[in-house]
This record gives sequence, structure tokens and C-alpha cells, in this order.
Amino acid sequence: MEGRVTSTDGVKILGLAGSLRGASFNRGLLRAARGVAPAGVELVEFDLRSLPHFDANEERLGDPEPVAAFKQAIREADALLIATPEYNRGTSGVLKNAIDWASRPALASPLAGKVVGLMGASAGMRGTAGAQQQVRDTLGFSRADVLDESVLVPNAYEKFDADGTLVDPATLADLAGLVSTAVGVCATVKAA
Repeated sequence: MEGRVTSTDGVKILGLAGSLRGASFNRGLLRAARGVAPAGVELVEFDLRSLPHFDANEERLGDPEPVAAFKQAIREADALLIATPEYNRGTSGVLKNAIDWASRPALASPLAGKVVGLMGASAGMRGTAGAQQQVRDTLGFSRADVLDESVLVPNAYEKFDADGTLVDPATLADLAGLVSTAVGVCATVKAA
């Protein structure tokens, strides 16, 4: 059928890693997600290190350039794929700061209605469950469409090789499922 959107045609996913460390397990999850994404899906990463700390005084003067670029990247994406680390049973300050910027203005946030898939890798046994719940709650307040499905990667040091490549077949399958679900929701929205 001409003009029909398939599950992969033109879907763009914006990947966000809540860790700044280049060799982090969560950056490795985003690289793996790119590798298991269906053909025709574009997954690009936005580096959160350029965002200043959220400051309502600064916001009143207009979004700083990195924030404006971040919000535009969210608007241009069909979905977000967020890889959160877990620090002290919560998400990283870096990721929370990014969500705080993206949630503004409250009634016109680029997060509103955006499909979001959550995942996270940790050396601990909880696999970022606490961090993901915190991110889920924050995104829900911003009216994002957070998928029920998520990927928890406990004991991550057993699932990545020395180069930071995800090598665990079960985790790769879970990750492929999450990406496929996000793509399917996006394709349904585009076809409507």
C-alpha cells in the first residue's frame, strides 16, 4: 500500500545516556540498541554533558543554545530511548537535569506525548530498578508516553566485554524487544 508506514520506515529514535563516562554500561546499551534496531530505524545519541544546570532565572531569558538544541532534537525524534545508571537508588543528576530542562514550558514540553523506552545497566543486583522508577515518575509528570516494557541489566560486568560491548544473548533479545515495541508504537502513531 503506497504511503503506508511500516514498523521501520523513517522512525527516528533519540538515545540519551544518563552517564557521562565514555565506557559506561549505559552508553554500551545505546550502542547495542543501535545494532539491534530494525532496518530503516535511525538511532542517534544526544550528549547531555553540554546542558547547563537548570536555572529558572536563565530560562526566563530564553533557553541557552545547548538546551534549545536538546529540545529540538526531542521534537524531531519519534521516540526516546533512555539508558539510566543508578546512583544511590536513583537516577543520575545529569539525566534528571536534562528532563527538567525538557519538561519546560510545562504546557508545551517537547516530552508531551513522546514515546519513551527505559533501560539501564548496573553492577548491582537491582539493575537500575530504582532509577528507572524515578525517571518513569518524572516523565509521567511531563506527559510523556513511557512504555510499560523496560530493560533491567543487573550484574552488568558479566554481560559486557572488556570493550564495553553487550555480549549477553538474553539481554540483547530484551533490548531488541524494547526497541521493536517503541518502533511499533511510533509506526502506529505515524500511520494514524
